[in-house]
Amino acid sequence: MRARPPSAARRSVVAAASLLALLPATLAPVARAHETGAPHGGHDDGRAWQAGDHHVHSQFSVDWKPGSDLSKAPEPVVGGDSNNTIPTNARMAQKYGLSWMAATDHGGPNHSRVSRDMTYPEVLKARREVPGLVLFFGLELNTPGADHSSIIVPASPQERDDLTDLERRFDKFEAWPADPARDQESRMVEALTYMKALPRPPVVIAHHPSRSAKGLGQYGQTAPAELRDWNDAAPQVSVGMEGAPGHQAGGLKPDGSPRTDEKRGAYRQHPTYGGFDQMTARVGGFWDSMLGEGRRWWITATSDSHRHYTDGGIDFWPGEYAKTYVLARKAPDDILDGLRNGRVFVATGDLVSSVDLEVRPVARGATAAGIGGEVTVSRGQDVRVTLRVRDPAGQNFGGRSPEVKRIDLIRGDLTGPAPSRSADENPTTRVERRFTAADWVREGEFITLTTTLRNVQASGYIRLRGTGTDEAEPAMDVPGENPWDDLWFYANPVFIKVR
Repeated sequence: MRARPPSAARRSVVAAASLLALLPATLAPVARAHETGAPHGGHDDGRAWQAGDHHVHSQFSVDWKPGSDLSKAPEPVVGGDSNNTIPTNARMAQKYGLSWMAATDHGGPNHSRVSRDMTYPEVLKARREVPGLVLFFGLELNTPGADHSSIIVPASPQERDDLTDLERRFDKFEAWPADPARDQESRMVEALTYMKALPRPPVVIAHHPSRSAKGLGQYGQTAPAELRDWNDAAPQVSVGMEGAPGHQAGGLKPDGSPRTDEKRGAYRQHPTYGGFDQMTARVGGFWDSMLGEGRRWWITATSDSHRHYTDGGIDFWPGEYAKTYVLARKAPDDILDGLRNGRVFVATGDLVSSVDLEVRPVARGATAAGIGGEVTVSRGQDVRVTLRVRDPAGQNFGGRSPEVKRIDLIRGDLTGPAPSRSADENPTTRVERRFTAADWVREGEFITLTTTLRNVQASGYIRLRGTGTDEAEPAMDVPGENPWDDLWFYANPVFIKVR
């Protein structure tokens, strides 16, 4: 949950919660419900919102020193691209409120040896030193035919062999001399086909998908057709993309003053919008085109932490600014299950710390669904949507006390396969309703609202977005912008199937 101190203006809320926590269980049902943030008093399967980050670099994201004999691979230079140890990253992740993290270093020639002989022992060390954090052994893959992506392998006695084998086989920069055949789009499809057949399939999430885009809808290394190919090849492995990329401190100098020679996310050709990639931020854009096909295609948010901005970098620590919340038990397998199945919402600047959505047909005995799920309704039936959001008290790690100003209910139709593999629009997607404080009930830190979708005729989906700004739509980010003043949260969809 939140790891920030309460402000004077909201201290009474925290004091009241502390008092309730001292009461016997039979006298404090509301306090226990608030701990989980569920719409109707808790998650009965033991799951809770686990904050995490699946894109974090250490000193083993190395640089390379060529030798005099060019027939031999260059030597890795530890600390070349990131100056932090994995235990340091783990401690900072825990400090900033994370329950889980993936160590995801990237490499070059023969980097699989670095992963095996240097990175993995330090992952084990970090697990010993920070036992309260679920730490995954992962990799930032230099993706064949595209930019980067996370590979997160399930925790097991074979995890070192599993991950280093995937890097050795499929990282496009692993070979020396360089092999252009490894950098083909078809090679990534081959990799994903291989991964889904493994006894312990990993999770793959595309990183900063539009960082090389030259304009709105002008994609670079990672294009819509590729992401469709990935998802088709292995829908339970290639499950999504970073909605909010890392490097969000690009607009800050070490003293926190504006820096105008860098952009948020290092999106230097075409910017982010409210800190989010154009593939996510544009209503009716690429993400909605994927959802309109019925694809289970999820978004996350990460730090991409290499070097902290106070140390001359462009990054926040894991969890300091962006968090990916997964509804799961605090166990590696269930966290990965949550990522695979979209039980995920993301938030920047600790704007919110729980988002519980219940979508239920208005009929006796009807089954409800939550984020990442699907509900079935009869044609013409009404559907009730109940939302409970935790807007935590106190200051965030940027020294602000943000409040949710608006929550948008976004709705789109299931339209079947897109007319083109390169499609990046769903024209049916719209903001169904914008909610403000006049529409919801606030009890302490919690916001609750209910609305009804009347006479549902077609299969579709709904998703949520909220902000602490006054912007109707996220504005294009500009150099020198302070990210702490531009906070948003996004929740993955709930699908509505009409029979």
